[in-house]
Amino acid sequence: MSKETEVWSAAALAGRLTEIRRELHRYPELSNEEFETTARIRRWLEAAGIRIAEYPLRTGVIAEVGGRHGGPVIALRADIDALPIQEETGLSFASAVPGKMHACGHDFHTASLIGAAYLLKEREEDLNGTVRLIFQPAEEKAAGARQVIENGALDNVQAIFGLHNKPDLPVGTIGIKQGPIMAAADGFKAEVQGKGSHAAVPEAGIDPIVVASHIITALQSIVSRNVSALDSAVISVTKLHSGSTWNVIADKAVLEGTVRTFDEEVRSRVLARFDQVIEGVAAAFGTSAAVRWIEGPPPAINDETLAELAWQEAEHLGLLPVVPAPSPAGEDFAVYQKLVPGLFLFLGTSGSQEWHHPAFDLDERALPVAADYLAGIAVRALGYYAEGSGGKQV
Repeated sequence: MSKETEVWSAAALAGRLTEIRRELHRYPELSNEEFETTARIRRWLEAAGIRIAEYPLRTGVIAEVGGRHGGPVIALRADIDALPIQEETGLSFASAVPGKMHACGHDFHTASLIGAAYLLKEREEDLNGTVRLIFQPAEEKAAGARQVIENGALDNVQAIFGLHNKPDLPVGTIGIKQGPIMAAADGFKAEVQGKGSHAAVPEAGIDPIVVASHIITALQSIVSRNVSALDSAVISVTKLHSGSTWNVIADKAVLEGTVRTFDEEVRSRVLARFDQVIEGVAAAFGTSAAVRWIEGPPPAINDETLAELAWQEAEHLGLLPVVPAPSPAGEDFAVYQKLVPGLFLFLGTSGSQEWHHPAFDLDERALPVAADYLAGIAVRALGYYAEGSGGKQV
């Protein structure tokens, strides 16, 4: 039997995806450095007779299954990059690269999408359109989705699906939510201008640490007094640096941190108010402050119709669909959702640690579950769009 016509048994698929996930886990690569990961993905897909769509991405892979009879295009997306974290799992297949680790499960996402590609290949002749497989680089830098879009890989796509492992959900559970599911994640760096002096004569200067302290306190009032109780936002100052010795008042202070929101209107209001607070408090102390924003991904807003299709597919496969709480983490899948209807899902992996923890791991029994579900939702969405029901933005 040739690779092009291979039919995967449940046990064989689970075994193969476990092998793939472990190889990816052992050799992690950071954002925009995923050259060997890209080569591995291409090799695994080509060995199964899955065609590679040649887009000019520096890293990452775009592949396609189906399309032999025309029809709509549905995209499935997985992220492929790792994190700059020293692994502490003690696994036999732990990272062989010092200071780099798949601590967010992108190895799981990649292996799952490869599995979905294998399953879709088996039924390629019967597909009502094309499934575009997007193995996206640089999600952790919130840059990869834009690279994919700029290179044309989202062209002609009617809808896109992505998933993320969820350690606090058991294997066999699918988190499906309409509306906001992941937050906008903006970073900031604010510089407060002071006036240096001897610490014994503070009246001769302007103490930027005092100004920064008042700014930090005032920033907390933005959420409590400018955001409705029916909405939500988080402002966290995570870094404050000023001065170099004990008896000198410094000439500046630098604050860094993040703002998380689930609604674009709230996002705009909070960021504008943030600038006002920074500048106003500094002015009250007779000095100035400036903010540099590091724009992150927008909030991930799930499409209602796609959520309904996903719920139906979960029930069809005997999985347990639940409505999860939205995560305040950021996800650049949201960039795709600005252009086409999209659905971002949580898939239960029964993990013991949260994302980005050095001891992060997951239950590999979720691999064939994810592969089967991704393939199933792609087929279901193709049927929906092929019937003409979804030929518009919903």
